[in-house]
Amino acid sequence: MISLVAAVSLVGGGFYWFAGAAQKPREDRFRPVAVTQSTIEEVITAQGKLEPKEYVDVGSQVSGQLKNIHVEIGDMVTKGQLLAEIDPRVYEARVEANQARLNSLKAQLNEQKAQAVLAKQNLKRNQNLIGINAVSRQVLQESEAEAAVAEARVMATMAQINEVESNLQGDRTNLGFTKINAPMAGTVTTMPAREGQTLNANQTAPLIMQIANLDMMTVRAQVAEADVTRLKENMPAHFTTLGDAEHRWEGTVRQILPSPEVLNDVVLYNVLIDVRNEGHQLMTGMSTQVFFIFGKAENVPVVPAEALNQRVPEEDNEKGKAYRVRVLTESGPQERVIHAGLQTRTQAQVTAGLESGERILLKRPSTTNSQRANMPGGGMGRFGGGPRL
Repeated sequence: MISLVAAVSLVGGGFYWFAGAAQKPREDRFRPVAVTQSTIEEVITAQGKLEPKEYVDVGSQVSGQLKNIHVEIGDMVTKGQLLAEIDPRVYEARVEANQARLNSLKAQLNEQKAQAVLAKQNLKRNQNLIGINAVSRQVLQESEAEAAVAEARVMATMAQINEVESNLQGDRTNLGFTKINAPMAGTVTTMPAREGQTLNANQTAPLIMQIANLDMMTVRAQVAEADVTRLKENMPAHFTTLGDAEHRWEGTVRQILPSPEVLNDVVLYNVLIDVRNEGHQLMTGMSTQVFFIFGKAENVPVVPAEALNQRVPEEDNEKGKAYRVRVLTESGPQERVIHAGLQTRTQAQVTAGLESGERILLKRPSTTNSQRANMPGGGMGRFGGGPRL
């Protein structure tokens, strides 16, 4: 009987101690984390594609058979260099025909000018003779009419000459268009046309090739409407490519296009970022991960973002928002108010209250019921595994 009472007392005392200990904050529920010296950036991320900043689609302004192409994809070309030629025979024939007609009209003009001079001379003579009644009034009127008709013929022929000269100039221009020259210096990036292909320029200008300046590339980043209002022109940004995630390319925001694109009911705005590409490592169409930098702090004390969970609003000042943390000192844990600057999802800059090398206490992840079930004793507690009395 005495042993039974003692056993019950022992169990009751153990349960009381366990319940009381559970109510006290235990230090093993916290883990120490060191304050590190690091660089932190506040960024917005977006996906993008690379394209040349300067490029031109070279087409044909006249129809005809593409007779010769003098370059290939990847060739470097200079401004004014001959790129391709269209069969010029049709346009040469038009130039020759209009030139012959122009020569004929000029000969007619010379003849008509001579007739006009003669008509004016007859008119002047008859005007003198009418004063002495040497000619009749009818003869004078006929000479006046002949002079006017001769002058009109001259004017009509001159108008025809102007028309033919205009047509001839257009034909010579079209003949010049059969030789296609580079409008800018750059690299031939695409060439959809082939030699022998017939080009029809009556409706749209046929595309022969594209020339791009690959020394300067542009990232066309698609930014969500919730973030685009925070972006500004000339804002610094950097990006990585899918094939080389370790290389960070630096650039600045050149333009934020005002018209959005809607993809799967998501509104996205195109933001253009320029970057130099002297080694031509960046290529058209590459996928990029873009980071827009809102703030950057270099070589500053940094703590995990989860440490900032106890806000102290009344302590906010020019040093930043205030938070209460537990600092592990030589005399044990102590509460301290710190101030934070830049913050990301994982890190926060400490502007005051902590130095690099100090350690703060963070709560350990709570143990779930499923994790307790895997502990020794099957999750039945400290005394769950003993025999029932």
